[in-house]
Amino acid sequence: MRRIGLWALSALFGLVVTVAQAAPPARTPLSAQDKADIARAEEYLNGVTTLKARFLQVSPNGASVEGDAYLSRPGRLRLQYDPPSPLLVVADGTFLIVHDSQLGEPSYIPLGSTPAGILVRPGLKLDGGDVNVTRVVRLPGVVRISMVEADDPAAGEITLVFSDKPFALRQWQVKDAQHQVTTVSLYQAQAGLSLDSKLFEFKNPKFTAPTLNTGN
Repeated sequence: MRRIGLWALSALFGLVVTVAQAAPPARTPLSAQDKADIARAEEYLNGVTTLKARFLQVSPNGASVEGDAYLSRPGRLRLQYDPPSPLLVVADGTFLIVHDSQLGEPSYIPLGSTPAGILVRPGLKLDGGDVNVTRVVRLPGVVRISMVEADDPAAGEITLVFSDKPFALRQWQVKDAQHQVTTVSLYQAQAGLSLDSKLFEFKNPKFTAPTLNTGN
């Protein structure tokens, strides 16, 4: 399974399995302003220690779901979907664990193979490492930075969307090889909070012992 497909599974939760791939996005030459905006994005993301926000996810078919997002860098993330969604996602520093309570068994995905890996890795570098920036777009009050996997650019594209003033992550979008786009938007974000470490632990309910009734 290709990494962008895993990105879509782990951060956007629409499993992407591609057979025929479209041509990779063309890489636009980066201007000095583009490089400055990439540096701003890297500085911002590397400066985040903890973050709590509400999120709204919109799938390619228009279906939407909301929930709570928790981030603790480096390595930890939790996406708690509102009921009736059965999904819970936890990054524990090593794996991204996707649990659908209706299906039962959780999926364990190496964190470095997910968009969560980009958001929570230390010493983040957005261009010139395992991802390459394809373009930077500036709109009124918004900076959009799109990137692809360096060794498989045809697999898909992720775009990070930042507000300009203040500079902050507001949204990310994943486009798969069939150009299907899933979007996650953040709102009511609070940074620098003290977060309970248990938020980033996953205990499989299947192996949780039931509470015994010891009453007479």
